[in-house]
Amino acid sequence: MFYGWANPIWAVIMFFGCSVDYVCGLALLRLANVPDEPSGLPPVLGPEVPRTRAMRVVLTVSIITNLGLLAVFKYTGFVAENVNAVGRLLGLGDKLVPVLHVVLPVGISFYTFKAMSYVIDVYRGEARPMRRFTDYMCFEAFFPDLVAGPIIRYAAMEEQMRMRQHTVDKVARGVAFFAFGMAKKILLANPMGHIADTAFAAGPLHWYDAWFGVTGYAFQIYFDFSGYSDMAVGLALMMGFVLIQNFDSPYQADSITDFWRRWHISLSTWLRDYLYIPLGGNRKSSARTYVNLMTVMLLGGLWHGASWNFVIWGAIHGGMLSFERAQGKDSFYRRLPRPARVAVTFLVVCLSWVFFRAKTLGQARTYFASMFGAAPVSAASDAIAGPLYTTYHSALLALCALVVWGLPNTWHFTERLTVPRAVGGLALLALSILVMWTQTTNPFLYFQF
Repeated sequence: MFYGWANPIWAVIMFFGCSVDYVCGLALLRLANVPDEPSGLPPVLGPEVPRTRAMRVVLTVSIITNLGLLAVFKYTGFVAENVNAVGRLLGLGDKLVPVLHVVLPVGISFYTFKAMSYVIDVYRGEARPMRRFTDYMCFEAFFPDLVAGPIIRYAAMEEQMRMRQHTVDKVARGVAFFAFGMAKKILLANPMGHIADTAFAAGPLHWYDAWFGVTGYAFQIYFDFSGYSDMAVGLALMMGFVLIQNFDSPYQADSITDFWRRWHISLSTWLRDYLYIPLGGNRKSSARTYVNLMTVMLLGGLWHGASWNFVIWGAIHGGMLSFERAQGKDSFYRRLPRPARVAVTFLVVCLSWVFFRAKTLGQARTYFASMFGAAPVSAASDAIAGPLYTTYHSALLALCALVVWGLPNTWHFTERLTVPRAVGGLALLALSILVMWTQTTNPFLYFQF
C-alpha cells in the first residue's frame, strides 16, 4: 500500500517479481530434498547439498526475471536511442526502432537487487528460504529502505525477520537517526541542490562559479543520500530491526579505494559479493583484476541511470581503482600527508560528479571547460550565476564542509545517545519540519535509480 500510493501499477510490478523469487526459493528447497531442522525451520542448503542443474536453472530464472524487469523499465529507451544513433551514423535512418518513454517505478534498482540477494543467498547456503509468501513480502517491501536504500541483503535480515528485540534504547536511537537524517536532507541537501541546479543550468561559467556549483552538488548528493539512509536506519530501529551502516564519512577518504569502502556501502559490497568475486575478483592475473574492477564500476555506473554520463562516471572510478591497485603500497597517495590525500580524493570525486549531475555529455563538456577557465562566459550566464553567492548559501556551504570534515557521522554520533544529543536531535527534527514547509522545492534524486 505504501509503495503503490503514487502509482498502483508499481505495486503490481513489484508483486510479480516477488512472486517469481518466492517460488524460486521454494523450488530450491524442494529440489534440495533436505529435511527441516529439529526446530521446524526450513534448512540452510549447506555445502553437502549438491547443486544440480535444475537448481542452477531456478537461480537463472530468478536473475533473468529481476534483470529483465530492470532492463524493460530502465534501459528500453536508452538502448533504442543508441540503436537509432548507430543507424544515423551508418546512413540507415534515425528511426530504426521506436523510442518508448517508460515511466520508471521508484526504487526499482534497489528492490531488484534485494530480490536477487534472496535467491542467490538461498542457493549459496548463506540463508534459509521462506515458506510463507507474507514473510518474503515483508522482506522485499520493507518500507524504510524501499525507495532509496540501503540495499538490504536477505542473509542480513533473515534471522531478524524471525526474532528481534524491541527496546527503548533502539527506539531512542532510531528517533535520533531519523532526526539527523531529515536535518541533512532538509537543512543541508536542499539548499545545496539550489546551488547545483543554478550552476548546471547556467551554461558556461567563470571557473570559480563552476567549482562552487560542483562542490554544492557534492554536498547535496551526500547529505541527500546519507540523510535518506539515516532515516531508513532510524525507522527500522524503531521497529526493532538493525540495518547496516551505508555511509562512513566518505569525503574523509584518502583514496578512491577508501572512498568506496565508505560510500554507499550496501551497493559496493553487493557488487563485490555478487559480481566482482564471481568474475574472479583478484584471484587471477593483475590484468584480469583490472578488467573485473572496470566491469563492476561500469555496470555500477549504469545501475544508477540509463545514460552514457553514468557509464563515464563509473569508468572514472573503475580507472582510479585499477590505478591505485597497480600502484600498491607505492601509490603516490602514500607520499602525501593525509590532509592532502583527502583533498586529492575529494577533487577526483568532484570531477566525476560533473558527469553524474549533467543531463547530457554536451553539458558535462561545457561544465568541465568552465571549471578550467576554457569556456566563454556570456552576460546571461553571469546573471544566472549571480544568485549563487548569497550569504545564506555561502554560510550553508561552509557549514556542510564543517559537518563533513569536522564532525562525526550519524552512526558514530548516536552510539552514545546522551540526553543533550537526544534533545538536540528532536530540536533539529522540529526545525527541519518547519523549514520543509517554507521550501519551494524538495527534490527526490533517486527516482532514476
